[in-house]
Amino acid sequence: MSVPHRQIRAVHTGASITVYQAYDPAIAGPAVAAQRFVPPFRRERMTWIKPSFLWMMYRCGYATKPGQTRVLAVEITRDGFEWALGHACPSHPDGADPAEWRRRLRESPVRVQWDPERDPHHNPLPHRSIQVGLSGEAVTRYLDRWTVSITDVTGLAREIGQAVRAGRDVTPMLPDERPYPLPEPLARSVGATDTAISDALRP
Repeated sequence: MSVPHRQIRAVHTGASITVYQAYDPAIAGPAVAAQRFVPPFRRERMTWIKPSFLWMMYRCGYATKPGQTRVLAVEITRDGFEWALGHACPSHPDGADPAEWRRRLRESPVRVQWDPERDPHHNPLPHRSIQVGLSGEAVTRYLDRWTVSITDVTGLAREIGQAVRAGRDVTPMLPDERPYPLPEPLARSVGATDTAISDALRP
């Protein structure tokens, strides 16, 4: 079965969705201990969250790149995630009216972009994965309202990286990511191309 070109796939429950971030130990350690992001994490900067574990592995090199040696699985509320998507602007105009896109870019506290999904060897796949950039009000909500739990998954990231380099099949080791059912207005807003229907809209 083919994967839709732009589809959100993630570990999720009826109330939460898991996203990934990678940081230096100086940020990751206190975050895990406090179960929320605390200094030296800087609220003033845009922070990007990624529902795709393999895209995070591509970005951080299986927890080997400088400044990204600790990988965190951050469980956040679905309400928060969908608030972010509902207040997002694409990072690129993608055919939209340039003036309208620039206005929306100035006013939106969230950015979304769709990048090629990656296989375990970091090769690009035909379908795309969403990345969500949070700033301003969105960061405040992420830190103070949306975060349910923060789990250090660095060991898993490095174990999978070693298995990939050894030529082993890592499929059984990967998180169980399933299509995330977006309400149709949100799907249109962020440019998703799957036909999943929100749980709340199912008969």
